[in-house]
Amino acid sequence: MIINHNITAMNTHRQLSINTAATSKNIEKLSSGLRINRAGDDAAGLAISEKMRGQIRGLDMATKNAQDGISLIQTAEGALNETHSILQRIRELAVQSSSDTNTASDRKELQKEVQQLKDEVDRIANNTEFNTKKLLNGDLSAKAYKDESAVVASKTGDFAVAVTGANPLSDGDATTPKNVTADDTFVVKVTAYNANTNQYSYTITPESTGVESAAATFTAGGSATDAVGTAASLGGVTVTMDTTKIKVGDSFTLVTRQEQNSTGGATNALNFQIGSNSNQTIGVGVESMKTGDLHISKVDISTQAGATAAISTLDDAIQNVSAERAKLGAVQNRLEHTINNLGTSSENLSAAESRVRDVDMAKEMMQQTKNNILAQAAQAMLAQANQQPQGVLQLLR
Repeated sequence: MIINHNITAMNTHRQLSINTAATSKNIEKLSSGLRINRAGDDAAGLAISEKMRGQIRGLDMATKNAQDGISLIQTAEGALNETHSILQRIRELAVQSSSDTNTASDRKELQKEVQQLKDEVDRIANNTEFNTKKLLNGDLSAKAYKDESAVVASKTGDFAVAVTGANPLSDGDATTPKNVTADDTFVVKVTAYNANTNQYSYTITPESTGVESAAATFTAGGSATDAVGTAASLGGVTVTMDTTKIKVGDSFTLVTRQEQNSTGGATNALNFQIGSNSNQTIGVGVESMKTGDLHISKVDISTQAGATAAISTLDDAIQNVSAERAKLGAVQNRLEHTINNLGTSSENLSAAESRVRDVDMAKEMMQQTKNNILAQAAQAMLAQANQQPQGVLQLLR
């Protein structure tokens, strides 16, 4: 019999230590709910789950970013809603002033309201902010290249009228010289007919000056493509008119817009981070909604000609505001779909991360119960093993 080394007790103690350590790990996992509490539990699983956690938190923050983006767009779009209302009111006043039932003093009073409304458009553009960021003053402009344009906005009578000599217009090339030389609206009106010379007289009134030009003439029943005015008098473009169907009182309104951002400057458009990784963004520019950029700063309805020109100018401005609101609304709808997609991605990735990192509580309880029983049994056997060397005392009797 040996008493210096109780091999049975040593073996039992080793098994007890193993069972106790296993039980401790079971308790740790059950109390934390995690299968991986340290790198030693599953080194590869830890690395994978931490990468997933980064993606999940990024997706959740991207959702918040998209929601903030919607809030910004709603702020800008809400302000433009009021700008729309103001433009509609100015147009209403222009239509009223166009009628000769008003006197000159009446039109001056109407112009007072128009001026106040224009000032309010500028105030809205300069003061609309989100998180101290000005939205409608042009600071967030995409500064995309904008083509020149020259269109006949309206006309009376059944004659045909067309813009010619404007081939370079809207060609998208910022370096090609263009024809349009003015941001203006021109009202061309047939004012008289001279039976002796068989000629019509017409005048051109630019909205920017409100000054009616001296009368020019063309022959009645001439070519269907007779030129009216000159390129210099119509903002750089040439206009032809069917003179076979014209009559006194007929008119047309020409709106010209010069090229903008011809150098293609850098964009200041907003970028919304809507993904968990770099460069996953949505960009949107908000163009300036000031009266100067809507081309209504020169609107003056204190004369009949000015009021007539203002109607077409305001139609153009209303269209520009509508286009901007439509763009913002489209981005808002896109962001709403983005939020839904981000939520789905975060949910699915969380499920994948859970499978790697979370503990199966039922399975772990089963293991803990087993290890706990084994530890208790080992403890009892250790007590028995410790009693074995006492048998040597029987030899001393």
